[in-house]
Amino acid sequence: MTSAMADAYPSVAGVAAAASAFARFHPRLCALREIGQSREGRPLHLLSYGRGRRNVLVVAGPHSDERIGSATALRLAERVAADPWLHARADATWHFLLCLDPDGTVRSEAGPAVRRTPAEHFRHSYRPPADEQPEWAPSIRPADDQLPESRVLVDLIDELRPFLQCSLHGNDLGGSWIQLTRDLPGLAEPLGKLSAERDVPVQTGTYDALYWTVSGPGVYVMPEPGRPAQFDSLPEDVSRSTWIRPHAYGGMTALFEVPMWASRKVADTDPHPDPARALAGLSGLLRHQSDRARTLLEQVRPLLPEAAAGPVGRAARAARIASPGSGPGERATLLRIVEDLTAICPEVADDWDRLHPSPVPLTRAHITALDIAARRISLRGTGTLLRLLDSLPDEGMLPSEHLPGTARSRVRALCERQLAQWADELTVGHDLAWVPVADQVDLQSETVLAAFRLLSEE
Repeated sequence: MTSAMADAYPSVAGVAAAASAFARFHPRLCALREIGQSREGRPLHLLSYGRGRRNVLVVAGPHSDERIGSATALRLAERVAADPWLHARADATWHFLLCLDPDGTVRSEAGPAVRRTPAEHFRHSYRPPADEQPEWAPSIRPADDQLPESRVLVDLIDELRPFLQCSLHGNDLGGSWIQLTRDLPGLAEPLGKLSAERDVPVQTGTYDALYWTVSGPGVYVMPEPGRPAQFDSLPEDVSRSTWIRPHAYGGMTALFEVPMWASRKVADTDPHPDPARALAGLSGLLRHQSDRARTLLEQVRPLLPEAAAGPVGRAARAARIASPGSGPGERATLLRIVEDLTAICPEVADDWDRLHPSPVPLTRAHITALDIAARRISLRGTGTLLRLLDSLPDEGMLPSEHLPGTARSRVRALCERQLAQWADELTVGHDLAWVPVADQVDLQSETVLAAFRLLSEE
């Protein structure tokens, strides 16, 4: 399925078609079924291989701007089918949820298909608010208002009772790392070896897992209850996410990160010589870029042909299926994303002000990870502003009381220049190097198999 892969991520439709062909080729041990639908009516597909009693659940596409997981799921299906030690002799059945958020992922398919630049990535990728991300939503939304994708995943975990759930993520910038809800001793060794063979740095300091226990280089274990797991500014609660659901059945979750662009600095374990000064600089950068993004947002608002706010009705949701990226409901969501990103920057800056003195000895890798995270927030916000401008009706359809097309062109040019500037600063400052999609897939799939083998030996 993946042997002829170009240096590009497969589409949602392409993954479904490849999985269907794979299931037809392996009719005895393989099945493909629809296990639910997304908010916009797109199917959620589960590809299963094997007849063993012990279930492995692989979840691809939990974040719509991290598209490597679906390609990795297809590669894993190939690897499992080719090796009886991975299914029959291990008494295992593998289940691949091919894309948990197809609605968002379809939106991230906009723009160049092959080897985007960082600027193009942030210009065209789509990442919904945290309470619309299916993995995180159960920890944020009320119990009676869960996303259909979240309910499908929770029900699937309850059905399969997996001893291992693998969540496939792809960080845009940095290195490879793994987060575990329970320790799996020895996993750092294959992670390091597999990463080195593909010239990908192992990330020894992360924004996501700064407070997690370090099991080995690049492997982080969820803290025990009562200890902080993340920054106060983040709305998610790991202990209430879908990652924890397998624990009810004696299982665990492993989250696998591989980068689109690698930065050697995330592997530097030397103590930072002046973390207080570095943190103050990053807090200042966050507040400055937040102010700039807010200024751009206020210049976009008058261009909107309707009040793009409030709940998105069923009709607007249905319209997204035919034309994702346009319409009042879409604009309301995009506006909310930008507002949330600009609002969170000062809160994150406050978190980082409180990091000195830090409960974790800060290395150069930690500071690098925080610098990347700071710049990423503003890039996502500016890219979403441009997507918001893309969603506006043709200028000939605008009512006369709205600003003329020249105003839209001027604001668009301002946003594009700002995005290009921030992307260039990020690229040069972190000496980014593109990791070919095939290498991302190889690294992620082989690391999943390493975790499976270790867990099977326990």
